[in-house]
Amino acid sequence: MKYQLVVFGVKDTTERIVEFIQTKIRKVDLVVTISGAVLQKNQVSGFKGLSFLTEKYGIPVREVDSYALKDEATQAFFAENEFDIGISMGWQRLIPAAVLDRFRYGVFGFHGNCAYLPYGRGRSPLNWSIINGDTRFNLNLFQYDEKADSPNIFASEMCAITQHDTVRSMQYKNIICSQNLIRRLLAAYEDGNIKINRESKDFDSWYEKRTAADGKIDFHGKTRDIYNLIRGVTAPFPGAFAYVGEEKVLVWDAVPFDEMLDFSAYRPGEVIEVFDNQPIVRTVDGSLLIRRYEAAVQLKAGDILE
Repeated sequence: MKYQLVVFGVKDTTERIVEFIQTKIRKVDLVVTISGAVLQKNQVSGFKGLSFLTEKYGIPVREVDSYALKDEATQAFFAENEFDIGISMGWQRLIPAAVLDRFRYGVFGFHGNCAYLPYGRGRSPLNWSIINGDTRFNLNLFQYDEKADSPNIFASEMCAITQHDTVRSMQYKNIICSQNLIRRLLAAYEDGNIKINRESKDFDSWYEKRTAADGKIDFHGKTRDIYNLIRGVTAPFPGAFAYVGEEKVLVWDAVPFDEMLDFSAYRPGEVIEVFDNQPIVRTVDGSLLIRRYEAAVQLKAGDILE
């Protein structure tokens, strides 16, 4: 059987892209996602099951038993069928050559950073960009090969990272940029004229893999660094956290409070006051207003977050 357009993905952002293509551009012939058994073995922030797309749009959805696409049934499926073009959205694994080689025009995916590939290859680019305090995000739509985030660029689109953005709002911007790039890619596909730029003057750098443990807040850090961490790992990611004694406190939303008020009588990490259940916490160079948190205890003045 021949599938012209295949979408790979496992997230709510995948759903948005599939719906965009299906309703605004052309028919999606197949969606590839992971089974529940694979989900139990892999941490997937923002996961969403996509089987409902069959009932809603009539799109076949194939749930594979290996996130690496290397289980026997998946290998046989790709070997026995024909494919034109693939789009990966929210598929956080390399796609093996045995699958890539089955696509006439290749499989295309997204990766971004503040610069240009191959700078900023690796994991969690949206999270890292916010945590690092970057002010722009350059989203690349590129053709996959066996390596991670190779500079095989079809097109790029840039957006701002403002001081008010969280990783969730940046996902919204990312979807808008992705839609614009996909529209251009599929127009080139229909014309049979997809051009790839494989020449880059930039240099390699890597974003390391992030885990839930990397969200731990260090109140010996500066306010801007704590703020960037919190907004960079908030929902749908595992969140930033600290401890009051043995109790874990998940911080979902916080903003810099004041850098001029004299809080020298308090230690970094100490709760200074609580207004409307929103604690003000001393930082090295100011203070932080925690607007939303989750804990088994209610924070009060004098508590130490560490």
